[in-house]
Order: sequence, then C-alpha cells, then structure tokens
Amino acid sequence: MTTQDIVEKADIVAQKTEPSADPSPVCGDALWRLPVTVCRITDFLGPEVSRSLLDRVTAIGDGSLQPSTVRSSRDVDTRIRRSRTDHGFAAPELLSAIEAVREVVEHTLGLSCEGTVPRYGLNVHNDGDFYGPHQDCTHDFQPERVLTFVYYLNRTPRPFQGGDLRVYDISLPVTSDGAATWEGRTWRDYEPEHDSIVFFRPSAWHEVRPVTCASKRHEDSRFAINGWMTRLPAE
Repeated sequence: MTTQDIVEKADIVAQKTEPSADPSPVCGDALWRLPVTVCRITDFLGPEVSRSLLDRVTAIGDGSLQPSTVRSSRDVDTRIRRSRTDHGFAAPELLSAIEAVREVVEHTLGLSCEGTVPRYGLNVHNDGDFYGPHQDCTHDFQPERVLTFVYYLNRTPRPFQGGDLRVYDISLPVTSDGAATWEGRTWRDYEPEHDSIVFFRPSAWHEVRPVTCASKRHEDSRFAINGWMTRLPAE
C-alpha cells in the first residue's frame, strides 16, 4: 500500500488543542498560549491486521509484563504512573505502516525523522491505571527522541472507560507571584479508539487519563503500542 492509498483511506487530521470545557479562572493570566499539533489516523492497519495484533497482545501472559517505570530513574512510582509494560513486544506490521505515512506525518508536524530508528513497547492499562503529565524528552532527558507515536488496540465495544490521551497546550499561566501553575493550562483529549494512531512531538506535555475497567480482566485492558523515532548517537 502506498502513502497515497493510506492518505485516501484514513482519517488523517492535524488537530490542534482547544481550550478545555471548564478552564480554571487563572487561564486569564496566561501570558501566551500555543496549541500543540497532533496527527491522528484512524483505521490505520485495517480490520484483519489490527485483529491479529489484538489477539497477540491479549494472549500475553503476566510473566511478560512488568510494572511501568518513570523517566530515566527506571523506578516504579505509582504516584506518577501505574500500568504494565512489555518492552520486548514486536509489531513489525505497525512499523511498516508507520514508515508508509512517515512523509505525511513529518510534513504535518514540521519535523524530519531522517536517520532515526524506532524504539517501542506495549503498555497495558487496566482498572485504576494512569500516567500523569509528563514529557517524553527534554534538553537533558532522552533528547534523541524526535517523534512520539501511540497506536491503540482494544476490544469493541470498548470494555473500559477513560484512558484518553490528554495533550496540553504550550502555555505560561502565572499567578500574581509569577509562579507557573498547572491549573491554568488548557488541553485536548483523544480517545483510545481501536486501530487508531497519534503522532506528536516528544516535548509536548501529555498524560494518560485514569482508566476504569469493571471486569479487571487482562483482555479488557487499554492496550497501546507506544514509542519514538530516535536519532542514533554520533559515532
């Protein structure tokens, strides 16, 4: 399938964040605000391939999943993040599809992935799981990450609630003493729709909203293959 074929069949939308429905009063004190562009594609792999991939993730045993860690410390901190991860999960069909749309994504986000390689893993969120606001890269943390991607898998109808990806505006809300506050930020939420994928810059602040899964069964989890296109270190 060519890039043009995917562009024609998929819902590719460069979506900018919009103010939240109920912003805090301190939003009026924001000095500046810049929406973050997110490239979202639905029906990314198609029914057959996505179903096969979903069957593989639901068949994973507990032994392959480890508590998810936070940032470079590699520590488990359930105050910040609660989920399970399989770093060894392989999805070559997903990487092929990403490569097919790479040019479109690069153009949409205004970046280049030339000379990068993919690093990714499977993340599983079940009842009560979440990942608080964070960045995937900063000047001193994983600066080699150029592009973030998150591909969603789940049973339909969706057997859990919540789990939206929340992407925050770039903004500088301030209080009277000049301190930045989270309450003043605005955002846009993206539902974890089966067989959809989102791309955005790793420097964007984002979070996984809390998941509610009444059955608490593994197969009813919010599954996501997320990773980054990363630059190789200079030799």
